[in-house]
Amino acid sequence: MIRALMFAALLGATSAAASERHVGYYYPAVTSTEVFDRVIRRPGSNRDVRIDFLTQLTQAQLSAPESPRYIFSAKGTASTELIVVALDDEIFRTIYRARAVMAQMTSNIRSSPLFQEEELQTVATFYDLLQMLEFDSLIITDGHSWTHRVEFRRD
Repeated sequence: MIRALMFAALLGATSAAASERHVGYYYPAVTSTEVFDRVIRRPGSNRDVRIDFLTQLTQAQLSAPESPRYIFSAKGTASTELIVVALDDEIFRTIYRARAVMAQMTSNIRSSPLFQEEELQTVATFYDLLQMLEFDSLIITDGHSWTHRVEFRRD
């Protein structure tokens, strides 16, 4: 039991250290954090699934008539850190606006085949999807003065 706890702590420290190398390059220092610990099990997620998810998000943004106002990227060896960076000074001017965009993402994904097949369209959120895809964290930033980290627990 103690060995398992030490291993989990080491993994958490390694994950945090790995993401710290992105601070100052992709986003400013983390100014707030939260833990998302609701777990909806779905086997089969891996790096390829996460990369495909990001590719689909990016293609949807680029096919829209307007230019994207934020970008998605995944970092880490297994692409388990999702980073969302604002591309203008208004879209994520506050954490509340960023959370509103994440809520809008929830609305968009509820009509997806995955949510329909799993009957999650009325109960799951964008954060649930990220947790199901086995992302370790979500970084949301205005790209200027604040960065918010959401850590996903899979226990």
